[in-house]
Amino acid sequence: MEFYKIEKKVARAIFEFDMINDGDRVLIGLSGGKDSLALVELLGARQKIYKPKFTVLAAHISLENMPYQSDLEYLDMFCKQHGVEFIHGTSAFDPEARDKRKSTCFLCSWTRRKRLFELADEYKCNKIALGHHQDDILETLLMNQIFQGSFATMPPKLKMDKFDMTIIRPMALLQEKELIELAEERKYKKQIKNCPYEKESNRADVKKILKEMEKLNPHAKQSLWGSMRNIQSQYLPE
Repeated sequence: MEFYKIEKKVARAIFEFDMINDGDRVLIGLSGGKDSLALVELLGARQKIYKPKFTVLAAHISLENMPYQSDLEYLDMFCKQHGVEFIHGTSAFDPEARDKRKSTCFLCSWTRRKRLFELADEYKCNKIALGHHQDDILETLLMNQIFQGSFATMPPKLKMDKFDMTIIRPMALLQEKELIELAEERKYKKQIKNCPYEKESNRADVKKILKEMEKLNPHAKQSLWGSMRNIQSQYLPE
C-alpha cells in the first residue's frame, strides 16, 4: 500500500468533515495498536504541511490494575520519530465492582477515555483524534442496530455538548486492510495482548457478520457507508 494513497484519503476526510483548523492542538489516543500508530505517523507528517497549521501530541493511558501493558519505550521513540510529543497517563477501575449491565471492556474504554479528556484539557488541546477506521465505524453501526435497536455509529467528527472538546477520526475513509498493509510495510511493533476480558466484546462476531455481507455483495461496505447519508425517513415507521 503506497503511503501517499493513504495520506490522500486522510486529507480528504480532514477536509470533507472539517476536522482540523489553524491553531488546533490535537491529542491522539495512542493505544499502541497498528491503527493508533498509523494515526501518529499520518498526523505527524500532516502537521508539517503549511495549511492548516496545527500541533499534534499523543497520549497512552495505562490502567494500573489491568495486566495489559504496552511497550512505553517503543511508543515514546515512535512518537519522537514522527515529531509528536508523547504523554503517558495512568488510571484504574475495579472490574469486580462494575455495573453488571456494562461489560468490562466498556468500562475499560470509558476509564481510558475519561483520562484522555483530562490530559487534553491539561495540555490545552481542543481536539482528540482517535484511530478508528471505516470498518470500525460500520461495525459499530451494526452493533447498535443488533444490540441497541438504534441507527447510530461513531461519527468522523463529534463536537461534545458538555465541554469545549471535539473528537475526530481522521482515518474514517480508510479500510482496515489498508492499515494492515501499512503496518506490515512500516514494520510497526505489535503489542502483546494479554487482557483477560478481551473475549467479552461482541465486535469480533460483528466483524464476521460484515465479512458474510461482503460475500453477498462485494460492495457491502460502500453501501452501508452510503446508507448513513441516504436515510429515507418517509419509508420508515414514525
